[in-house]
Amino acid sequence: MEPEKSIALRPRFEVVSSKTVEEILENAYRLKTELKADYQIKIIDEHLYFYFSKEKRKYYSPFLHLELEKSENQTLVKGLFGPEQLLWTLFMFLHFIIAGLFLVFAMMAYTHWSLKQSMVLDVSVMIAMVVFWVALYFIGRQNRKLGVPQMHELEDLMKKVLS
Repeated sequence: MEPEKSIALRPRFEVVSSKTVEEILENAYRLKTELKADYQIKIIDEHLYFYFSKEKRKYYSPFLHLELEKSENQTLVKGLFGPEQLLWTLFMFLHFIIAGLFLVFAMMAYTHWSLKQSMVLDVSVMIAMVVFWVALYFIGRQNRKLGVPQMHELEDLMKKVLS
């Protein structure tokens, strides 16, 4: 997998494993105890979550979520790389604030236009919101770029669980 070339801020992938779901879960439980110092592995039903330990974790550190689905004689593994949930929540909150302000000032601009009043402030704020939104996108891309080496570590851990 090459997350460096993906445009998505939360890259997704699918892998097929010849092991059963039970064998994969057994591997995950075994690795959970062996690698406790470096990684946190959470196992909930047929979902695996891989995190870095608090000592290795940075603000841009990714996590890996794997969903295991039974198929004929094999297991379909759906994966998702993402930023820490707290950072992602803040990121989405800022997006909603920016979108809300843009819509409010767009309505005000339309009202001022229909009343033939000055729209300079309204249009200026709308342009600023677009600039902030683009800046948030590039900040997200930069954080993902910083986390790519750790994404590869999590991918190697995933391969250990699936093998």
